[in-house]
Amino acid sequence: METVLDLTKENIQQVVDASMQQVVVLTFWSQQSPESMALVQTLEQMAAMNAGRFVLAKVNCDAEMEIANYFQIQSLPTTLVLSEGKPIDGFAGVQEQAQIEALFDKHLPKVWRMQLDSAKALLAENNAEQALPILVEAYQAAQHAEVALVYADALLLLGNVNQAKVLLDGIGLADQDSYYQSLKAKLSLALDAADTPEIRSLLESVEANPQDLTLLLSLAKALNAAKRDEEALEKLYGVLHSDIAAHNGEVKLLFMEILTAMGQGNPVANQYRRKLYSLLY
Repeated sequence: METVLDLTKENIQQVVDASMQQVVVLTFWSQQSPESMALVQTLEQMAAMNAGRFVLAKVNCDAEMEIANYFQIQSLPTTLVLSEGKPIDGFAGVQEQAQIEALFDKHLPKVWRMQLDSAKALLAENNAEQALPILVEAYQAAQHAEVALVYADALLLLGNVNQAKVLLDGIGLADQDSYYQSLKAKLSLALDAADTPEIRSLLESVEANPQDLTLLLSLAKALNAAKRDEEALEKLYGVLHSDIAAHNGEVKLLFMEILTAMGQGNPVANQYRRKLYSLLY
């Protein structure tokens, strides 16, 4: 259904039916009431900014008096919040946008909830890449377990094992349901696959020869190839913190290449970008 529409006798049943699934805002206006026309403009702007959170149905009382009478409208403008086929809130007259937003927020779905539903639909279509930035926003807005689990799922699908582990480690006992258990199993398999003999050998060599930056670069590349980017960045940053131009700039170059590959929306990458900027500036 459209975000903004004109309510008429022909589509009123469709709009009422839609209110069973989605909040509908009815606003009653007339060309004889400049205040009501101004309010319609405000509500249209709010509907555009909150696309998907509610449907704005405008009732032109000059043409649709029967609808106004049905809802027992006594004055213009009048605005009603419709849910499950019946009015649950509203106001008469004109209010400031902040007041209207406060009233609507009591009844409208949270933005993070809508983002979570959108991300779930994308994951169902095996589209984790598009789902990930949506989940990042949802998790920043609401760090609930149900968001964290879907976020971790997307990360595992994309091979971001360490970040998924951090999220799953933060899930409390009350939220460790069957979905959580399945993700933990996926995580265990992913960690085993990422712990290659090459990486174990390089880790031992770097530990024995901490000044050998050629070995360190090889280790960081191997970690990056195994999707263990956070570990790679942490080891490279440990060197850069002491010498930003280490190994003729190769350490910094690899550090930046890994950040670029991780993308702008990755919170771990953003964290290490800030660390790098603090060293540079």
